[in-house]
Amino acid sequence: MPNPKSAKQVIELRRHAELAPVEPGDVPVTVSVGPGGEAIALWSDPRGRDALQARTMQPGGASFPDPTTHAGVAVHVATYTPQVAAVVRVDDLRLAHCHVQPLPGGRVLLVAARCRWRRDGVDRNALVVAPDGTIARHGTLGDGVAHVLTTAAGKIWVGYFDEGIFGNYGWGNPGPAPIGACGIVRYAADLQAEWSYPTSGDLEPIDDCYALNVADETAWATYSSDFPIVRIAADTVRSWPGSRTAAHALITDGTRCALVGGYSQHRDRLLVGDLDRGHFKPYRLTLPGGRPLPANIQIIGRGPALHLFAGTTWYRLDLDHIR
Repeated sequence: MPNPKSAKQVIELRRHAELAPVEPGDVPVTVSVGPGGEAIALWSDPRGRDALQARTMQPGGASFPDPTTHAGVAVHVATYTPQVAAVVRVDDLRLAHCHVQPLPGGRVLLVAARCRWRRDGVDRNALVVAPDGTIARHGTLGDGVAHVLTTAAGKIWVGYFDEGIFGNYGWGNPGPAPIGACGIVRYAADLQAEWSYPTSGDLEPIDDCYALNVADETAWATYSSDFPIVRIAADTVRSWPGSRTAAHALITDGTRCALVGGYSQHRDRLLVGDLDRGHFKPYRLTLPGGRPLPANIQIIGRGPALHLFAGTTWYRLDLDHIR
């Protein structure tokens, strides 16, 4: 494992674009990247954003994200290429802490991170929204959703964090086994599961899917406990040792790989190496001018391209620019 203190070489991110709000006064709620490298952002007014990001404090001081809002929120889902290319308005969104992704035909997918199981029913935490803003389909993708990435063909890859794997919010006890117990699931565009990460054989089990990258129809991931790098292609999994350290995003061209972030002191770390030979070299990421990465930056890997969003500013880093 590389010594984090040896990460002397700095890589400055390149500003790619500025995401313009759909309406004056709108603020970004969340943003992600589609299969073509387009940004897709969820916007609302400030009060709506507060509702969509609400948390509940439990006795003892623990804070948990709310699965739903107390009232519907009007939102816009905008696609950027990098200018605004399409907008879908949803008048009554009730899912909190949403992931957002594009689907074919101008549709958009919204998935709440949390999902409750109750004896009288289960939360439907996924919505497919038509271009005119009507709800085309509801579904349940389970609790503990850490990552959602779609493909150009309309497949939906979901990676789960530990509570979605081992159970919470009623899943596992007293309810059924969590939907995300295997750690990674691929869904069809109708929100039905069609492939799950193997839980038997020689592969290390997933305790927490830390990073997910989907390029074309191939998925890449790294996960605890031992942080291998895995490729899922044609429903077959191949595994490499990786750097054996935590990372919250990854990019790859199929030969070289870069692992981004880690635990708190390594949030700006970049480890670059060869999948077969290893030898991960450490770097430090900064904003232009050497400014540190902000605490709330969102980082998404798509193929060999790293996308970072700080507020409304979109930064990019391509793997072939790292030597």
